[in-house]
Amino acid sequence: MPVLLALDSSTDTMALALVSPGPSKLFEAAGGAQASARMLPEIKALLAQAGLGLGNLDAIAFGQGPGAFTGLRTACAVAQGLAFGLGKPVIAVDSLMLVADDAREQGAGDDVWVAMDARIGEIYAAHYRWQDGAWQVAEAPALYAPEALAAHWGEPAAVAGTGVTEYAQALGTLPHAWPQARSRAAALGRLALAGWQRGELRDAAEALPVYVRDKVALTTAEREQQAA
Repeated sequence: MPVLLALDSSTDTMALALVSPGPSKLFEAAGGAQASARMLPEIKALLAQAGLGLGNLDAIAFGQGPGAFTGLRTACAVAQGLAFGLGKPVIAVDSLMLVADDAREQGAGDDVWVAMDARIGEIYAAHYRWQDGAWQVAEAPALYAPEALAAHWGEPAAVAGTGVTEYAQALGTLPHAWPQARSRAAALGRLALAGWQRGELRDAAEALPVYVRDKVALTTAEREQQAA
């Protein structure tokens, strides 16, 4: 059983997981701008709870996105810095896949679309299927207008993520929806361990975020037009 530290700040929630031979240690708190200041102290606290030190880690996993621009950079920077300093590999975790994994734990089944609010009227979405004990990517993460996503996915078996409530009118009736996460940290830990078991180890230099959007904010003119 490896000792893995996993971190994700791709949403408004900062999630940390410490996977070890004992029970996993989990932590969740407000992310956003606070993640950069809180992440390292909370990592130290998790390790102390488990009676472990940084030297005990076998790898560092990180949420690679898609997600909030600043949050992704925070998780990648911390993962990369720790991995370089410790001489350990990193494991990249699909930040939308962990939403699917959390929803499956809540009973969403083995076929899940994820729709996360990407702000400025758009959605990060991807389609996953659980097959042979692992998640398979049916459709890779991409950026959609809500109406375009609703037309694209037809009648999804299950949908998870914050986009379900944020864009409810555009997405229409979704009889099998899981808009709230039970535990992002627990899902993060499960996916980190799965990545380790599959040998998905990377050099620290490859701790890079995945962006599916170039534009991260509206211009002043666009905001004024939207308000009007």
